[in-house]
Amino acid sequence: MQLKPINQQVVAIVGASSGIGREAALRFAQRGAKVMVAARSESGLQSLVEEIQRFGGEATYIIADVSDFEQVKAIADKTVAQYGRLDTWVHAAATGVLAPFEKITPEEFQRVIDVTLMGQVHGAMAALPHLKKEGRGALIHISSMEGRRSLPLQSPYSAAKHGVEGFLEALRVELQHEKLPISVTSIKPAVINTPYYNKVRTKLGVKPTGIPPYYQPNVVVDAILYTAEHPTRDFIVGDVGRILDVLQRVSPELVDSILAVVGIPGQHTNEPKSEEGPDNLFAPTIPEYDRIKGDFDHLVIPTVSDWLEMNPPVKWGAIAVAAVGIAALLGAWRPGNDV
Repeated sequence: MQLKPINQQVVAIVGASSGIGREAALRFAQRGAKVMVAARSESGLQSLVEEIQRFGGEATYIIADVSDFEQVKAIADKTVAQYGRLDTWVHAAATGVLAPFEKITPEEFQRVIDVTLMGQVHGAMAALPHLKKEGRGALIHISSMEGRRSLPLQSPYSAAKHGVEGFLEALRVELQHEKLPISVTSIKPAVINTPYYNKVRTKLGVKPTGIPPYYQPNVVVDAILYTAEHPTRDFIVGDVGRILDVLQRVSPELVDSILAVVGIPGQHTNEPKSEEGPDNLFAPTIPEYDRIKGDFDHLVIPTVSDWLEMNPPVKWGAIAVAAVGIAALLGAWRPGNDV
């Protein structure tokens, strides 16, 4: 399966007013792609398009609530009407409620599912007819490591991300069966320093935080740009995410025990925030959060394994060298010998 170079692509980015989606739009446009951006925040979209146009990029925006399929379909339709086709669909829109399960109302839980799961379903449904017409393309869905391992205090978000993983696996196989050259990618970030924790609803009595450490949004966007040109099934972003993935596969009970100790206190800051504080659960967020980064620069660390994933020859070479080294050590060891 071969995807177009980014500078020849038309890209729709959903959830583009802030965070990962906003940086992705800027980076695609800088690389020469024509970009359609969508979100609920018109002020965020306007400032984004103006920023892209200032450096000579091509971008248009459309306001949409992803819980409504017709509004999502309008994103795809407007992209094709404006630019003639659709090559890549990037879906980053999400919301959440951080609270103990028993404090979350059915309406709040349903809203998270409607946006964070059904929004992604609507995106794939809206984009697929256009990708099929084009004869190739990429669906890039921003999932989460919470699609592999749920976290306490985030039951609706974790449920939604598990649902994203389920429907993408089914869709991927159906497209393979039809022999359609459409790449379906699930990008699973670890904790990312976006305004997400400023915007979600909280019932913790304080502003919430992800469980540190954090990674900057640009590392997720690196993965998005890579998978827009290189068909990829799954891409975990962040070394900690890959460690968590291994631990969850080896011993879910061990991860349960770790999270029982650090998972709940680790998601509390010392900054008070009431349940009535502003959030983006049912309405667009306030304009001050129409930005890429959140408030946790001091908790950010670098990641190494992402670069290896985007450079397979180096990755497999490193694995081969490590395997040879281990084999040599085992070959040199004999019972009773010190090595």
